[in-house]
This record gives sequence, structure tokens and C-alpha cells, in this order.
Amino acid sequence: MEKLIEIRNVSAAYGNKTVLRNVDLDIYKDDFLGIIGPNGGGKTTLLKVMLGLLTPALGSVTFWNDREETSSCKIGYLPQINNIDKKFPISIWEVVASGLAEQKPLFRAYTKAQEKRIDEVLEQMGVKELPTRPIGELSGGQLQRVLLGRAIVSKPQVLILDEPNSYVDKRFESHFYDLLSEINKESAVVLVSHDIGTVVSMVKNIACVNETLHYHSGSDVTEDWLTHVYNCPIDIVGHGDLPHRVLKRHEN
Repeated sequence: MEKLIEIRNVSAAYGNKTVLRNVDLDIYKDDFLGIIGPNGGGKTTLLKVMLGLLTPALGSVTFWNDREETSSCKIGYLPQINNIDKKFPISIWEVVASGLAEQKPLFRAYTKAQEKRIDEVLEQMGVKELPTRPIGELSGGQLQRVLLGRAIVSKPQVLILDEPNSYVDKRFESHFYDLLSEINKESAVVLVSHDIGTVVSMVKNIACVNETLHYHSGSDVTEDWLTHVYNCPIDIVGHGDLPHRVLKRHEN
């Protein structure tokens, strides 16, 4: 398998508080990796290290392209919705187009090929008829699709999604996950979620982050493995084809 990102012996901290310790992880081309773990366990910190937003205290992050070490990797990122300012005066088309900003010379218009790519993504996301609509007028599901479009318009090698189900429009939920499977044909996908049932039903491999990292090849995890890596008893609850939920055991 062709490696895209290699994380070795990474530790990360905020002040005196260690959040990640001795983490090893490889992301491969065509991978669909689910990252799970308890709140405060370090999932978002690991994403920041991958994205270059946080320099690890120890260890290294190496990127690969065509089996050769390179200085960077083209990464698309879908953040949590609470990081988005819906009052910002920008249209759907402009949001998706901003995913190509690094490829556009300053003060130059988008090329015809770029405009065509933007229109293709708008159609793929099901918002082609709404290009001029301000993002402040969008439902949660519509906004999610637009931000996903921005993340994939540049055809990234790796797509990273941070808790996308935290604002998924239930009417669009199954289609959204179908979209991820479609995108996975061209990009590796890293999906971070507290919803273990949804992750298990979607991904090819799983990593649980709880300060350290436990990697599980395949998605057929057991309750015993989850209990071990979460350090607490949990139950997986699901109904038919609906996304599953994970509930910690509690006293009351």
C-alpha cells in the first residue's frame, strides 16, 4: 500500500498537560480511517498535528507522494460547524471556490477549468441551483455539503473530517455518507467522530485515541477491545441500517 502520512512517536501538549503520548500512525492511499476516543482523549489534537496547526513536542510527521518523501501533502479539511461564522457575507459558490484559493494567482480570476471544477462539485453536493445564496441562509445539512465541497474541490490526497455528524441534516445523513464513500475512490478519508457505531459501519480501519493510540486493522471491533481502549465499559446500540450510538455505562 502507498503511504501518504507517517506519524512516528508523536507527543503533544498544551502547557504542562500532555494530550498525546508516543503516537504512531500511518495513513495510506485509498484508506478510510475512523478515529474514535473519549472527549479530551486527543482526537482533535491529532488532527492539528496532521494539518500542521500544532507542532508536536516530540516525534515527527512525514508526508509521502509516489513513495517518495515530500514536504507536504494536499489535505482537504471539514471542521466542526462551531468554527464557522454563518454571518460572514459569502455565497455558496464563493465558499466552494475558496478551496482553490492557493492555486489561483493573487488578483486573478479563476480559470475556466477551475470554474468547471467548482460547478462539478456544486452539482455533486446537490447545491448547483443555489450558487449565489449566502451561507447564513443555509440549513445545517446544506452548509455541511457546501463545506465538504470546499474541502474536496482541489482533489486532495487526504480528506479529514472532524465530527461531521455533529451538524448533519438527518434528511441528508445517508446521502452524506454515500458521498464520503464516493470521495474515498479518489482520496484517503480520515473521519473523526464520537459516534462509534457510525464509524464502524463506514470505515476500513479504526484508531482509538485516548492519550495513546490503539490501531485496529479492519472495522470488526469487539466490545472488549472498545472497553479496553476507552478505559470504561461501553455498549453498542443499533437498529437495522441506522447509524449506531455508543453509550457509556452510568449509575443513574
